[in-house]
Order: sequence, then structure tokens, then C-alpha cells
Amino acid sequence: MGCFFASKRLQRWSLVASVATLALCVSASALADFNRLGQLQNKGFSISAEARLLDADSGPNALLGSISPDRQLSPASVTKAYLSAAALNRFGPQHRFTSQLVSSASIDNGVLRGDLVFEGGGDPGLTTENLWRLVQRLQLAGVREVEGALVVSQWRFGPVECITTDRCDALTRVANAYSAPLSSAGVNFGSWCVNVAPASSPGEPAKVGLCDSQTSLITIDNQVITRPANSGTEISAERITDERGDVMRLTGQISTNAAARDVYRGVGDAAETTAQVLMGMLNQAGIQVREPWRVSSSQPPSSARRLAAVDSQPLQELLLRIMNYSNNYMADVLALDLVETPQAQLRQAGQTIENYAQSLPGHGPLTLYSGSGLTTENRTSAQGVNVMLEDMFRQSSLFPSFVAAFQSPANGVMRFIRRGSSTFQNNVMIKTGTLNQPFAVRAAAGYFRTAQGRWGVFSIMVNGNSSTPYLSWSEVLDPLSLDLEAMILAN
Repeated sequence: MGCFFASKRLQRWSLVASVATLALCVSASALADFNRLGQLQNKGFSISAEARLLDADSGPNALLGSISPDRQLSPASVTKAYLSAAALNRFGPQHRFTSQLVSSASIDNGVLRGDLVFEGGGDPGLTTENLWRLVQRLQLAGVREVEGALVVSQWRFGPVECITTDRCDALTRVANAYSAPLSSAGVNFGSWCVNVAPASSPGEPAKVGLCDSQTSLITIDNQVITRPANSGTEISAERITDERGDVMRLTGQISTNAAARDVYRGVGDAAETTAQVLMGMLNQAGIQVREPWRVSSSQPPSSARRLAAVDSQPLQELLLRIMNYSNNYMADVLALDLVETPQAQLRQAGQTIENYAQSLPGHGPLTLYSGSGLTTENRTSAQGVNVMLEDMFRQSSLFPSFVAAFQSPANGVMRFIRRGSSTFQNNVMIKTGTLNQPFAVRAAAGYFRTAQGRWGVFSIMVNGNSSTPYLSWSEVLDPLSLDLEAMILAN
């Protein structure tokens, strides 16, 4: 079999017949294994890894390299590949989630004679833009006043019980956005966004306000001071919840010549936040709501009719954000959408994905407590991941939408994957997973094209324990890129 070398484009291959090149081919074939990545085992890390070809004629010789391929380890956010596959199989690439305003009351001269109900549709990507469209369509339906209350219904799921320390702690205070609480009626990925801009003069407090509302929906405790030009900008932010509700506490400094910054932090209650945001919009649109808003976990009555509705982006577009940005809020909301019974919890969502994976011949056992992979309790094997990847590859109607959600190292939004040779960067599509607590997890999986244009799949999981040191991505990606490059060039 000849040896071909990849140029910058996959379709351009050239056969080099020189003796020197043949020597390189032999060398590449000899090193086509996970021998470099495997050296992490000497530092106490557990590894499950497998790479193989997907050609129809490859048969038992498809295996290119493996390290304990059936070992059960934490995949971290590689879990999102399972979620994406399960969702595409369940819903199809063009599926949309619908959020709507409904009511059982009549409209009399512009007055809705009862409650206005926002029925959350489990849209993982619902934003304020969508809510503005709902309000506009409510106006087109002739509603100018609501005699009752705004009711936010999260009957599909929510509030969802927290199962990880960071999400449980986030109920009272949080310094990140990824620990946002979950609801079928959540908006803006369960986060508040505050814009911080410098004042005109040093010594003055920075200018702050919500990114998406002119209305003061929450308390902003602004302790950011404006400093002289080129003094540097350092802003710390924490959302706390007390008797005032959600409070964004900002500290630090911003230079007079610095650009404004958007700061995101998880909300205290996703459905309540939607109620606050939607009420602010109704007020700005001049639609008076007479009674205070409230949140409900009850399904609207069958007599309720639709007044306005907005659809999500197609599922294939939602998956781009879930996979490329590893958005945990979106992933877990989508996983909960897979559960058919109301008031679903994360373990049920995980079991639904488990059922999908275990229906694939040869997959083997796995345990999933979430669709995001935010917990180290998720367990699968490199062999199992590859079975799922191969099954999606065989489905010609779903594979384009699935593989498009993986990143090319050369052009991916995650900068840390831009490493290795041009062969690795241009011939690989990858999804990574990262956890640091209670132990280090570095995982990666995806597809590659060989020098002869053949398709392959790979999956690696590296797990530490309480005794192993911190594991940087360079310690994993650098040897992985070399191992995969050897496999690509040798085949």
C-alpha cells in the first residue's frame, strides 16, 4: 500500500516514491499508536483510548491503536457528543422548540380578562430577542392590557434539582455562568449580563447596566472604579441572592480608554428571571399587567389558546453552540427535552441518553448523570464512544449535521486546540472535555481523514485522582496530536 502525505486541503494528496519518503512512511507506521499519550500512565493517570478506521472493507484490521479501550472513565464534555447524537436521532436536524404565550381568558377591547401564561418550550437557546418577538406578536394579537398576572409555566421541567456542588452553591451565590440553574422556561442561558464601561474621569464609578434591558431588573452593587488611561482593567463579579433578590456585585477597576465589558453570571432562579425580563418588556411595550408575576409548575389548561409563539433555531444550529462552546446550560436543557414525562430531572435525562447508546450494537455499559458532562460520575469507554461515532457516520441523513458540530483544530473557536502539525490541525474534527474537580479529566473524541482519504474515529479519556497533579491540556493534546498524525500519515 502506498504512503500519501496531506497538504493543506484534504483532497490534495501526492504519492512520493523516493527512498527517503518511503523510510518516513515506515517510521510513521511503526509509531502509529497511542505510545506518546500512554506515557501519562507513568504519572498515575488512567487512560482509555482507541482509534480505528471506518472503511467498509477494513474488517478486523481497522484498529490503529488502543489503551484499555473498554475501561470506564469520565468523559467530561465529550458527553455532549452522546447528547447530540441522541437528540438528532430523536428529533431530527430541523426540529425547533416552541415557546408561547397562552391564555384561557377572552380579549375584550384590548384587555385580556385573566392571566397571561408564558409556556416554556424547553428552548436551550431562548434569548431576549425571542421574548421581544413574543411581545410584538402579543400586540399584534390585540392585547394592550392584562387584567390578571403574568404566569411563567415551567411544567415540562423546572426547577431542576442540582446534583453537583457548583450548581447547588450557585443557588445562593456564583462567580461563573456555567453553573446556571435549569428550567424549560429559562432565558439567556440562565444568566444575567451586566455591561461595564469607564466613566469620563478617573476616580469616578464605572458606568454599569444590564445588557438587554433599560429597566433595572436586579440590584447592581457597583464598586468598579475608573482609572487613568492604560491603567489596566480587572473586574471581578459575583451574583448573590438575598432578601433583595439577585444582586450583581462588581469590584475592580477599568481604564478610561478601555472598551466596555460584558460580564455574565448565573441567575438564582431561571424561571423567575424570565418573569422579570418578560415583565420589563411588557411594560416597555406599554402592555400593563395588573397583578404581580408568578412562576408555576402546572401545565396550562387545555382550554388555553395560543396568543403568540416563537420558535427556536433548528436543532442542528443549537448543536453548534452546545458543542463548539461546550455550553452546559444548553446541553442539560436539551437533555431534559429528551425525557417524555413532565418535571424531568437530570438523572432521568442521563438515563434517556444511556438507553440510546446501549441500543447500539457493541457499545457496552455507560452511566450518565447529565447531558453536559459537568459531573465526574458520568462514565463510558473509548470503545463505546467510537461505537456511537461510527453509528452516526453510517447515517447519511444525520452525519453532516453531527460532524459539523465538532471543531477543526485549525479553525475552532477554542484556541487551546490550535496546536500540532498542519496534518493534525486540518485532518481532525474534535470535541474536548475538561474537569478539574474533584479530579482532573481531559477527554477528546471525533473523526479524522487519513492521507489516503479514509475516515477514522478516535476517543481518548485521561482521568486523574486525588493524588495526581494538575493536568494541563498541552500535556494531553501535544502527544495526542503526534499519535494521530502518525496514524493519519500511515493510512
